[in-house]
Amino acid sequence: MQPRNMSMSGVVDLAAVKAAQEAKAKAEQARAQAAREGRTGAVSPADLVIDVSEATFERDVLQRSAEVPVVIDFWAEWCQPCKQLGPVLERLAVEYNGRFLLAKVDVDANQLLMQQFGIQGIPAVFAVVAGQALPLFQGAAPEAQIRQTLDQLVQVAEQRFGLTGLTVDAEAEPGARAQQQPVGPYVAALNAAAQALDSGDLGGAIQAYKNVLADDPANPEAKLGLAQAELLQRVREMDVRKVRQEAAEKPGDVQAQIAAADLDLAGGHVEDAFGRLIETVKRTAGEDRDAARLRLLELFEVVGAEDPRVTAARRALARALF
Repeated sequence: MQPRNMSMSGVVDLAAVKAAQEAKAKAEQARAQAAREGRTGAVSPADLVIDVSEATFERDVLQRSAEVPVVIDFWAEWCQPCKQLGPVLERLAVEYNGRFLLAKVDVDANQLLMQQFGIQGIPAVFAVVAGQALPLFQGAAPEAQIRQTLDQLVQVAEQRFGLTGLTVDAEAEPGARAQQQPVGPYVAALNAAAQALDSGDLGGAIQAYKNVLADDPANPEAKLGLAQAELLQRVREMDVRKVRQEAAEKPGDVQAQIAAADLDLAGGHVEDAFGRLIETVKRTAGEDRDAARLRLLELFEVVGAEDPRVTAARRALARALF
């Protein structure tokens, strides 16, 4: 597992967008399955702090990060600052009442994890959200700073990834939490499509997502995956310098602006992509306007309907159209 940084400033990373949508879908499926089976899925306060090893990292951190932000405390017995920070994090994990899960990693016993996260000194604190790793802080930070960082983490986890945390029940038996597994008739097909996307087989991923949508046209994960794969396929075939030059020299060329908007989004410049197409909608009519509008709607699918930049761009598009 190679950790990837997830920007908390909201810059789009296509892998993070895909992970966010997958996490939302899995969390919703798990909650629905638990409700059907009469399970609360509640955890004991004692289960909010866990010890993690290289052997359990996949299960206890990566998989759990699809339902709750996992904060990782890298520590060692000989580290005095670790002994100051550890109790603070453990107390806050209980106080935040399931908004995050605290995973403690002894670096002496888990050197490989330490190397994979690129840790140079301890204590070091990371978070994993929907499989995306990001550094939080290093050293025994003041509690006020820790709280501020945790507040931002849980906000991002909920707004971008739909992760509302764990249900905590003081009466629950420690360790008795029922395992929640993703359900649904298209899990295998969606997993195969995601693997094709990750391996660069964009044509295979596109066809796999289309197969799911043929049976379930509203499937949110397939809609997102298809939009993402089609964007990546379009960008892969572009001559970047030529596209940029044509967009600059031909502001009235709708196809040139559409191609440049694809590059903008793939590069993480969300507002630029949206703004370019909205301006194109404003100054065009007929088929040209429809082409720009439809591509803008496709890019909304890639970013996600709940993203505030999509909400703002939808309002701007409405003003441009009406």
